Amino acid sequence: MPDADIHADWFEGQGLWQEVPAADWQDWGWQLKHRLTTTEQLERYMELTEDEKAGCAHANQKLALAITPYFFNLIDRRDPACPIRRQVIPRAAELVISEGEMADSLNEDGHSPVPGLVHRYPDRVLFLVTDRCAAYCRYCTRSRLVSNAQDYNFHPEHEQALRYIEAHPEVRDVLLSGGDPLLLSDRKLEHLLSRLRAIKHVEFIRIGSRIPVFLPQRITPALCEIFKKYGPVWMSIHVNHPRECTSELRAACERLSFAGVPLGNQSVLLRGINDEPEVMKALVHRLLQMRVRPYYLYQMDLITGGAHFKADVRKGLEIIRALRGHTTGYAVPQYVIDAPGGGGKVPVNPDYVEAITDEAVIFRNYEGHRFTYPLQTRPLPAGAAVPVTANLKAE
Repeated sequence: MPDADIHADWFEGQGLWQEVPAADWQDWGWQLKHRLTTTEQLERYMELTEDEKAGCAHANQKLALAITPYFFNLIDRRDPACPIRRQVIPRAAELVISEGEMADSLNEDGHSPVPGLVHRYPDRVLFLVTDRCAAYCRYCTRSRLVSNAQDYNFHPEHEQALRYIEAHPEVRDVLLSGGDPLLLSDRKLEHLLSRLRAIKHVEFIRIGSRIPVFLPQRITPALCEIFKKYGPVWMSIHVNHPRECTSELRAACERLSFAGVPLGNQSVLLRGINDEPEVMKALVHRLLQMRVRPYYLYQMDLITGGAHFKADVRKGLEIIRALRGHTTGYAVPQYVIDAPGGGGKVPVNPDYVEAITDEAVIFRNYEGHRFTYPLQTRPLPAGAAVPVTANLKAE
């Protein structure tokens, strides 16, 4: 990705939809109603490759095609390798199943005591409140479930899930996800938040959403008032590339922040999209400018048909090494692999520690310099000179 693109000014404007009244463009209902969902609609605005045509023709066998007009404007329609284009326009490779891939790679169904609720960790649950999204990421972990393209027949059971949470006092943390919770109406979302706030042992409410990225118009003053009323509600958004960091997204994040919503970001490491250190550094810097803390960098889950997105884990480690010490610590996400089969998130870090003995820890810093941190405490002889600092030696 050229530096000029990843460091470009904040994108804004209606692009291909200049004739649409601004009031309609800013209406999230209008954006949803005018999503591009067919090959024919895409071809009105761009020339698809044969690979993309084949992917679109079979999209509904795996995951529906849907792109909001706002997000479609971010696509470079001249470049098949565009990092935005590749995230939302299907390709034939989605139909290729590779060794190790699974429909439910995290075994969420195996940890689901009631429909729509995943209880994997001791003190927290994942509450899947809908199977719909504003647009569909082609690498989606829940492609078996969202959009119902695979006839998964998922129907959230909100009351049953709420009763389970009420009956389990060990649950102190609830994450609303889906699909995308922010596609629910204000009334339904407020009902869920009010019910959760009424459960005394629920201390922490989170929302995972890509709506601010796909549909920033949804972040209305009325929605922000709901978050103020039932806060603190923490939110993880999902931005993968600096080009997604638009003026509209920045404004939406500001509205959420001013409503008392702490914001973090979860990115997925995707081959050819964000698996270069310079791209990731540009992304995390823009996130901080939008009041968003980079939280997780995920190794992509082993979803069916996802091999063409799969980046090398060594690339992820290279990125973390390129960030650690070379930018503020707030900008460095935790690189994790969500263990296949339901083992939970496991941190994956570069090797900084060389050895740990009873005497000391020996490690290297971001520049490759070696240091020793003593573990044994021995008093200095009386009158001994106290060192001012340690000698720094590169090895």
